[in-house]
Amino acid sequence: MNRLVSFAVLALIALYLFTSSVFVVNQRQYAIVFALGEVKQVISEPGLHFKLPQPFQNVLFLDKRILTLDTPDAERFITAEKKNILVDAFVKWRIVAPTLYFVSFGGDERRALDRMSQIVKAALNDEITKRTVREVISGERGKVMDAIRKKVEDEAKEIGVEIVDVRLKRVDYVDQINASVYDRMKAERARVANELRSTGSAESEKIRADADRQRTVILADAYRDAEMLRGEGDAKASQIYAQAFSQSPEFYKFYRSLEAYRASFKSHSDLIVIDPNSEFFKYFKNPGVAAAGVGAGTAASPKK
Repeated sequence: MNRLVSFAVLALIALYLFTSSVFVVNQRQYAIVFALGEVKQVISEPGLHFKLPQPFQNVLFLDKRILTLDTPDAERFITAEKKNILVDAFVKWRIVAPTLYFVSFGGDERRALDRMSQIVKAALNDEITKRTVREVISGERGKVMDAIRKKVEDEAKEIGVEIVDVRLKRVDYVDQINASVYDRMKAERARVANELRSTGSAESEKIRADADRQRTVILADAYRDAEMLRGEGDAKASQIYAQAFSQSPEFYKFYRSLEAYRASFKSHSDLIVIDPNSEFFKYFKNPGVAAAGVGAGTAASPKK
């Protein structure tokens, strides 16, 4: 019985020694083997590895993948024009020197993140205080990120970290000056709108004046052409009348007298006071003269 107990104890001790001496490293990790705080070996290749059992040697695993440092809250900075802005940034980083990283932070990732946050904040402050809000937001945003990345890279090398990328997620005004910025934007838009309205009004007046001028010219040209046609028609009519009445002057006088009688006696209430022996009543008193004139005109027509 005692032998069985002893064998079991020895087996447990052997199993403990074996399990504490064997460890597996996968492709996403570094393994640091250390004893009493002193680094003995750094393993970056995946596979099964051995070490002395605890407490003689211990192993610490570090992530070799690209990690993200994302600030939980936007930080406040002052620009070159003494304006407060809020900047939210993130950093992509990875461990490239496990030994230096372990010595710097004892493998505590929280301490490493705090240290890098301080480095990023200092770099942001150095660059933003040299530039205006417009340059940080749009004009030189790429230059700002490149300069910040270079500064962060130089200091990150001292703690065994490589900076892959630095980006500004958000750049905004603080709440106290947002209202004034929006009011200024509204005023600027209102000014542009009024300028466009005045320009449009001036253009509309110009177009309206040009249309009125064209209308006047068109009406004048139309009136001129109408008068020319009317004059040509009157001339043609006068020529036709002259040719027709020249064939019988007496008939022309008779016709004009009838026209005058029709114009003078349009209604029964018309009254005219005139000498009965005047030339006006020539064809009333002597109708034979009119008949002779008409006959003469008719007889003279065939000769022509």
